[in-house]
Amino acid sequence: MPKTVLVTGASRGIGAAIARRFAQEGYQVALNFCQNQSAAQALAGALAAQGHKALPFQADVADRAQVHNMMQRIEYHLGPVDVLVNNAGIAQQKLFCDLTAQDWQRMVAVNLTGPFNCCQEVLPGMIERQCGKIVNLSSIWGLVGASCEVHYSAVKAGVIGLTRALAKEMGPSHIQVNCVAPGVVDTDMNALLDEDTLSILKDETPLGMLGQPEDIAQAVYFLASPAADFITGQVLSPNGGFVI
Repeated sequence: MPKTVLVTGASRGIGAAIARRFAQEGYQVALNFCQNQSAAQALAGALAAQGHKALPFQADVADRAQVHNMMQRIEYHLGPVDVLVNNAGIAQQKLFCDLTAQDWQRMVAVNLTGPFNCCQEVLPGMIERQCGKIVNLSSIWGLVGASCEVHYSAVKAGVIGLTRALAKEMGPSHIQVNCVAPGVVDTDMNALLDEDTLSILKDETPLGMLGQPEDIAQAVYFLASPAADFITGQVLSPNGGFVI
């Protein structure tokens, strides 16, 4: 029976590229989305047209009840989740002193509580089966911090801490938990940056280019593949040399 991967935030950008990468390897793909139903359905249709099995599932990962219901629907339609990719996330640029309590709480809810919710929902089954892979998406800003993105940097650092601690706890159950911390990637999220800022970021990258969603998808798939069976609790950062 084909394995099943759940990719959160799969309707566009890095999430969509990750979904396509796993589909190419024969996985059944659960495409989680929060709001962009049309994009998720379009991706599912495109993958189906290529002979892959992919279904969209709506849930706000910050809401535990929605995540629980989503997991039940995934298991009914696709079977148990073998690989969880916690990709869903939001970003915001704002001076620290201008951040509101709501800004902070929503950032924590989606980017840190979201992975917590999804991990807690899939792990009982993985522990019972004594196998499973979890790949969490952090950021280079979780490694080194970013001015005007304090709340984003804080939660992405939290994802790294969650990954390392959970890897130790899940190791005896033969479950690998790893993290990918992308550099500056050419996505809709970064399309909000002006051309001058993007040019500066490109110049500051030793390889002289921005990453593509497919670059991140390759790293995620590697950590979920049998080639990484002896790797756990690690942070892989495809960033073109931006952070070394």
